[in-house]
Amino acid sequence: MDKLKKEVREKFLKSGMTFTEKELNSIEYADFGLNNFKEEGLSLIVYENNSRYCAKEMVLLEYQTCPEHLHPNRGKEAGKKETFRCRKGTVYLFVEGKETDKINSEIKIPEGKEKFYTVKHCIKLSPGEQYTIEPDTKHWFQAGKEGAVISEFSSNSDDASDIFTNPDIIRVN
Repeated sequence: MDKLKKEVREKFLKSGMTFTEKELNSIEYADFGLNNFKEEGLSLIVYENNSRYCAKEMVLLEYQTCPEHLHPNRGKEAGKKETFRCRKGTVYLFVEGKETDKINSEIKIPEGKEKFYTVKHCIKLSPGEQYTIEPDTKHWFQAGKEGAVISEFSSNSDDASDIFTNPDIIRVN
């Protein structure tokens, strides 16, 4: 895991963005309780997460996948609405909608986990491109062969309310 953490830190440093040492030391390495970080994981630097908005940077290593999930409504409050902006690398974002006819052969659904990746509408994001995911929308995303750096701008982030398709996932800070 130490080697992977070093790789993540390097991706942040080579992203073209500037980070303080405090931010780099605060990187969260999420393995979703699956103990398979290299394949299903996500690394994050959270700048701000308050009752109104959230801003963070995320790194995915080569072909690393953030598992399928959604941000449901929380009582009378809408679930998280988020915009992903690709900063470096390629991100394959899968959302609800018509299945994409030609899904890039580069996509690698984690072996044996196919039943937990149900949405098949693919949006390919290259550096400078962005996409907004509405609340209560199933989605998952994966980096291409060079990994990816993604900025997320969203309404409040509440990991405890997220619903993952894979019931084995644990995601609470």
